[in-house]
Amino acid sequence: MPRAVNGTIHKNRRKKLLEKAKGFRGGRSKLFRTAKSAVMKAGQWAYRDRRKKKSEFRKLWITRINAAVRENGISYSKFIHSLKTLGINLDRKTLADLAYNHKEVFNALVEKTKVAK
Repeated sequence: MPRAVNGTIHKNRRKKLLEKAKGFRGGRSKLFRTAKSAVMKAGQWAYRDRRKKKSEFRKLWITRINAAVRENGISYSKFIHSLKTLGINLDRKTLADLAYNHKEVFNALVEKTKVAK
């Protein structure tokens, strides 16, 4: 008796994987064997980049804070140190948002740190 390879489980497994490969170009989205390796590799990049995303955003926030603080004539490191000594516990995400969207509030905060020197 020949071995059955067209079973529904077999089809569904392949169909599910090809769904994940949708949007890939060429055989990577059409051929099962190629798509399988492409989906695995995409998953590896996704796993790595979910962790990398956090450090990328932190770099962006620091850059934005640094640019806004330098407009007021103080360095980033001195600004952060002054905030810590004053006991102002704002994280970099919040500070970057203030610097980007609410300049007057951020400038007032910078002036407060300058006075505290």
